[in-house]
Amino acid sequence: MSKIVIALGGNALQEAGKPATAEAELAVVEKTAAYIADIIEKGYDVVLAHGNGPQVGRIVLQNEYADAITPAMPFDVCGAMSQGMIGYHIQQGLSKLLRARGIDKQVVTLVTQVVVDQNDPKFLDPSKPIGPFYKEDEAKAIAADKGYVMKEDAGRGWRRVVASPMPVSIVEIDAVRALIDAGFIAITVGGGGIPVVCGADGNLTGTAAVIDKDLASEKLAEDVDADALVILTAVEKVCLNYNKPDQKDLDRITVNEAKQYMAEGHFAPGSMLPKIEAAVKFAESKAGRAAIITSLDKAVDALAGTAGTTIVQ
Repeated sequence: MSKIVIALGGNALQEAGKPATAEAELAVVEKTAAYIADIIEKGYDVVLAHGNGPQVGRIVLQNEYADAITPAMPFDVCGAMSQGMIGYHIQQGLSKLLRARGIDKQVVTLVTQVVVDQNDPKFLDPSKPIGPFYKEDEAKAIAADKGYVMKEDAGRGWRRVVASPMPVSIVEIDAVRALIDAGFIAITVGGGGIPVVCGADGNLTGTAAVIDKDLASEKLAEDVDADALVILTAVEKVCLNYNKPDQKDLDRITVNEAKQYMAEGHFAPGSMLPKIEAAVKFAESKAGRAAIITSLDKAVDALAGTAGTTIVQ
């Protein structure tokens, strides 16, 4: 196992309860970078992917509140902005750690587009919430004014929702491969990638959607022929009956066992379920591949097989 794709979760970029400032995010990223540097120091070739949920929501909010002064950018452009911002912070934090350890590696962020199918059924039922909560009358006024789809969110208020289509292909994948082959640490498919649809003429057009970053990371891992996909989250192991008296931690499971647990409804949609789906898809894509789900601080141990949940064929 030498080439790995690491999908960073939200806790790797921002701490709960801390201010959403650039300085605070960079401080968190520097802590995250120490764990990534540990992995690189072990000799792994690392490719990084990350989410962008809170960051892109704030960028959208900044654009909309400043609309009277300067035109608001569409959602796909806000996604591109978040890729650049988060990638920049990871470049700074990780490069600093690598220099301190005498590791001669350069970190590069690639603004990445991911093609989605414009006929994906998820476009017919947008479900991914973004941005702030609104009162019902505010939400309906925004929907009428801007054409957004607004939905009530679990009794907490109304939010804008967009589609979450499946990733079809990574536009810049040849550039990613070239960076890896040249020895760079590539940061790519940030936030799941900028969702684009391909027209009959072959031209790409951005669309308002959010691609699940774990599924995009899985596609990336397949396309760069990685040995392992490492999905980092807030918990050390995948569990059955999570937070219940009979909770059971999973150490090493097969694809078929994972599919059975999914069918039994053990994993929450929008939380652990897409991680399991991505892990299963990668593990069954080629013999010898493994997917690991674990916490940031256990990543090195999980790669050694002594922590986390590993899913294999």
